[in-house]
Amino acid sequence: MKKLITYLVEDNTTILDNLIETLSEMADVKVTAHAATQAEASRWLDLHDGTWHLAIVDLFLKQGSGLGVLAGCQHRESYQKIVVLTNYATAEIRLRATALGADAVFDKSTELDELIVYCRQQTANLQETQVQQAQHDAVQRSRLAAEP
Repeated sequence: MKKLITYLVEDNTTILDNLIETLSEMADVKVTAHAATQAEASRWLDLHDGTWHLAIVDLFLKQGSGLGVLAGCQHRESYQKIVVLTNYATAEIRLRATALGADAVFDKSTELDELIVYCRQQTANLQETQVQQAQHDAVQRSRLAAEP
């Protein structure tokens, strides 16, 4: 089974380490990289366009915000999902995040089980032929665009 290529945007190292361990063990997730700032996250996501499956984004970062990261990912591939994981999952935050393109919003303190279920569902979706073809095509476009 394929692993869900995941990028984490989280500035708390304790939460980051625990999240990496939990997701790797319970949801067939492979965390390939992480960032603590909006600029770093946006740069990585742009440079790796088409190659990641899931980005998990906290709202409050060392510099910038998770909402800024979301705004920068409006034109991602259909198989690429972005979720918000925050301690501030209020109704207003959920609406703002969804309006900026979040596929889901989870509360760090009460909805980790739901995040794991979501990750498992996304991993299962990777097995579909159309998703595999879309990812292959996106990676090819990205490589061609990078050639001189």
